[in-house]
Amino acid sequence: MKKSVVALVIGMVLSSMLFQSCKDKSVHKIEVGTANKQKEIAMGADKEQENPQKATIQNMKEAFKGETTAHAKYAAFSKKAAEEGYPEIAMLFKAASGAELIHANNHKVVLQRMGEGLPTVTPEFNVGTTLENLKNAIEGESYEFNTMYPNFIKVANAAENYMAQISLTYAYKVEQKHRDFYKDALKALEDGNVKSLPSVYYLCPTCGNTYATTAPSRCEISMTDAKLFIKIDAL
Repeated sequence: MKKSVVALVIGMVLSSMLFQSCKDKSVHKIEVGTANKQKEIAMGADKEQENPQKATIQNMKEAFKGETTAHAKYAAFSKKAAEEGYPEIAMLFKAASGAELIHANNHKVVLQRMGEGLPTVTPEFNVGTTLENLKNAIEGESYEFNTMYPNFIKVANAAENYMAQISLTYAYKVEQKHRDFYKDALKALEDGNVKSLPSVYYLCPTCGNTYATTAPSRCEISMTDAKLFIKIDAL
């Protein structure tokens, strides 16, 4: 009887030890599995997160295409405004078209300095009435100022790409002014007061900064001397 009890106790002890061993292995496997899963997720996140420099290259190409298209679009809008008898609005579109070309050329230089080729651009847009064109322009400038350029600048900062930062920031600051010019023009058109709008504009050749009627002695964005400004006073 005593031997049976001893044997039973020993069996229980061994069973307990075996159970604990299996439990420890199971926990270890879970911990290892969890760690591996976390590692996989982290690696996946790294893969999904673009290299800032590569992302900047893509962004600069998108910005170049956008500004090139805006240059052509606003030139067409200017022609339409002139045809409809709104020379003041036509002058605004002409000035903005010139500024967008300056932005496009700045982006072009950045891409070339990075050893990148320029994307092929075939501008696509619709020309409506001057009222419709102003609304279209306000929407486009608002998107660039509120969303596109802030995001592009953030990525360029992460990439520590100084030239890209400058080119993108120049465009960002000027697009806000263009949006406000267009809003004023739309209100004047709706109020039947187009003649109150400016008929002369000045462009900074460095950053595309746009001034109506008069300009300061130096550009407030790039510090370029006003003697170099481009005067827009004829269609």
